[in-house]
Amino acid sequence: MYAHPQHGGGEAVKALRRQAGAWLKQRRVKVGLTQRALAELVGFEYYTMVSMIEAGRGRVPPDHYRKWAAALNIDAKEFVQHIMQFYDPVTHDILFADQSQQEAEAG
Repeated sequence: MYAHPQHGGGEAVKALRRQAGAWLKQRRVKVGLTQRALAELVGFEYYTMVSMIEAGRGRVPPDHYRKWAAALNIDAKEFVQHIMQFYDPVTHDILFADQSQQEAEAG
C-alpha cells in the first residue's frame, strides 16, 4: 500500500526530511541568515520552527513556499521543484525525471 510521502514517520520519510532540512540550512547559511532572521522573514513566531525543519522534524508548509523562496534568494518555482524531491518524491519524479536525467547527462 502506498503511503503519502508527506505523512507518516517511516525511515524513508525521516531520511528525506533530514535531507530537505540540510538543503534548507545550506541555503540559509549561503544567504547569511540566522534561524531567527529566517523565521521572521517567513512569518514564524518562533525560530525553533526553523530549527525543527532543518533537523528534519518538520516540513515547510506549502502556503509558505513563496516566503521561504524569497528569504533564501531563490526563484519560487526552483524552490518548489527542489523541495518537492524530498517532500513528494513520487510526484517530483513524474514531473521532472526527464529534466533531471538531461541535466545529469549534460553536467
